[in-house]
Amino acid sequence: MTEPRTPTLDDDLALATLLADVADAISRERFTALDLVVTEKPDRTPVTDADQAVERAIRATLAEHRPADGILGEEYGTEGTTARQWIIDPIDGTAGFLRGIPIWGTLIALAVDGVPVVGLVSAPALGKRWWARTGGGAWMTDERSPGAVPSRLRVSGVSTLDHASLSYNSIQQWDQAGHLDALVKLSRQVWRTRAYGDMWSYMLLAEGLLDIASEFDLKPYDMAAIVPIVQEAGGRFTSVDGQAGPWHGSALATNGLLHEVTLRTIGLAGPVGNDD
Repeated sequence: MTEPRTPTLDDDLALATLLADVADAISRERFTALDLVVTEKPDRTPVTDADQAVERAIRATLAEHRPADGILGEEYGTEGTTARQWIIDPIDGTAGFLRGIPIWGTLIALAVDGVPVVGLVSAPALGKRWWARTGGGAWMTDERSPGAVPSRLRVSGVSTLDHASLSYNSIQQWDQAGHLDALVKLSRQVWRTRAYGDMWSYMLLAEGLLDIASEFDLKPYDMAAIVPIVQEAGGRFTSVDGQAGPWHGSALATNGLLHEVTLRTIGLAGPVGNDD
């Protein structure tokens, strides 16, 4: 009997694309639906019937195509192995989704031994999709572009804070984390601050339109898909205290050139080196 072929990262990226198509078909239909069902989870965050339906559909598709892989999803938790684990946020930006704000998306990642190697973010209300796999570059399609031809992403070349644009998600988040002073200090040194929020800040960074994005109170499914996209676009992604990966409850993404100086300015990391 022939042994099943081990999937390549290109195979996994193709599957992530299929999963996003499945998700978008559901979320598009439920966005601004008058009968959208909204409930509150134990942590007091909202969840809609669309979040749950999208994750169920993704899990069913993974069970068909990658039955040996594990899954970590926001709505239905963890199952299976962590050696090859799909990490899913069915609708990132649920609070905006239920209010009819178009800044939301489905986040799909594959982590191998805890390291995200495939990431895809699909934002159907914006008509955009971003994706990357390790070693393959970061890419985007925009439905507004003729033919929606993929374009390669590259972070900005801004090298000093006084020319940098920062997205911090929300003042309340930094305040509740006990680090509002760090945000104020950083905001005084950069050129411009905005709170674009959710996955969009990081995608704008990967496109080279922002230079720094950071926030607290995050789960792995909020970050895992973002990591390969930012890194393959030439940027860096760590926690706010400088730890690699999506496992540490916070995010700091930069164009790479500004990462060390931003860590120093925020002042939550241990000793860091000089900027390259």
